[in-house]
Amino acid sequence: MSVLNASRTPALARVGAPALPRVSTSVAVAAMSAISLAPGLLPRSAVLQGVFSGLLVAAGLLAMWAFSAVARRLVSDRVKARFDEHHWRISALGLSTAAAAIAVFAASSWQNSLRAAMGAPSAGLLHWAEAGCIAALTALGLWGIGVGISKALRWMGFARSVGALVMGVLGVQLVVGPVVWNGLADSFDKSNAYIDTALTQPLSASVSGSPESLISWTSMGAEGRKFVAAGEDSVRVYAGLDSAPDAASRAALAVSELDRVGGFARNSVVVAVPTGSGWIDTHAVDGIEQRFGGDVAIVGQQYSDAPSWATFLFSRDEAEDSATALFTAIGTHIASMPTEERPDLFLYGQSLGAVGGSAALMEKSPTTACDVLWAGPPAGATRTEGATVLANTSDPVVWWSPALATQKPDLSRAVQDAPIPQWIPGVTFLQTTADMLGSLGVPAGHGHRYGTDQGTALRTCS
Repeated sequence: MSVLNASRTPALARVGAPALPRVSTSVAVAAMSAISLAPGLLPRSAVLQGVFSGLLVAAGLLAMWAFSAVARRLVSDRVKARFDEHHWRISALGLSTAAAAIAVFAASSWQNSLRAAMGAPSAGLLHWAEAGCIAALTALGLWGIGVGISKALRWMGFARSVGALVMGVLGVQLVVGPVVWNGLADSFDKSNAYIDTALTQPLSASVSGSPESLISWTSMGAEGRKFVAAGEDSVRVYAGLDSAPDAASRAALAVSELDRVGGFARNSVVVAVPTGSGWIDTHAVDGIEQRFGGDVAIVGQQYSDAPSWATFLFSRDEAEDSATALFTAIGTHIASMPTEERPDLFLYGQSLGAVGGSAALMEKSPTTACDVLWAGPPAGATRTEGATVLANTSDPVVWWSPALATQKPDLSRAVQDAPIPQWIPGVTFLQTTADMLGSLGVPAGHGHRYGTDQGTALRTCS
């Protein structure tokens, strides 16, 4: 009997060959690799693709490990032994390898079609080799950390593991989280306070930011100083976070300054709602100046020094309150002017600025905007009825929302600038989330980058 059993033992096993991966492992790696390589919206670097694939593979291995742990308790030993026999492992490994290779080939073709549409060089073999190495290192590193934690929990036992978990959660919530956030907040404050010596402070008393200005040069913030310093033909006014203590007082100060420098004497006034860090796109400003031939005043008001994603997640109401305060204050002042002297009023916002501007329109203003323009409005967070909308089909901001996991995106207001991927439940949400990281790394007219049409597309008052 022993001789018979030995004769049925696989030759590879007898010579001490490396153990083949379990069937569940092969399936998890292949499935998550295919999901990570599904069609996305934007070209990806090897690093981004590798890290994204590695994260999903590690998550798939963890999920399969948890599933197997439950299955081992429910399935008999005989069934488990037959399912995990050597030939099944070989078959699973072969099929999974073939599936992964097909996924890489399809991803390469898709990525190159995106790159061609956006004027980028195609991704060759080296790109995918780098992505594969980074993915493997990421997945193995995370899996190793997971195995280490699992062993530590088994060593500590159930009671001590629960205690350690509770202490870890409390530590993150009460200590680590606040320390990290405070560190980020400090870095945001320093970036906002940084004074670029390459910028020249305006000296003319009739220009905002000059020594005679109601809004000091230093209080405008880094983005406000860039915006004001670049002004030539148009009147530019910007109230920074440090210009006044709250949104209402900053808006009142902006109105007073706009009046002082003659902004309301221009033919048009554009309220430009900035993004989270206070940034107003220079392409938009150039387009506005082209649209009105320089006979325009542009006014902005900062509501945060944090990036848009942080503001959108944690303090979106600040953007809405700030835009509402400024738009209402400007509209009130225009309404108080003699009819024949009133300038045309316009409202513009990009990304989070569109969200804030949309909230401003919800409040009744004494002056109606001639036109409203949103560039790259976040999906489901902006009222687009009656507005001029600029949206690229390759812009992940236009796609992304929690609803994307179960519903197709509404691209009826978007202009196709690149191949559009097929919507796949769950998968498209993951792909779009990854693409958010590279949304600004493309030329204007693609992704979340828009050109001078942000201004030139503003419609004329009826």
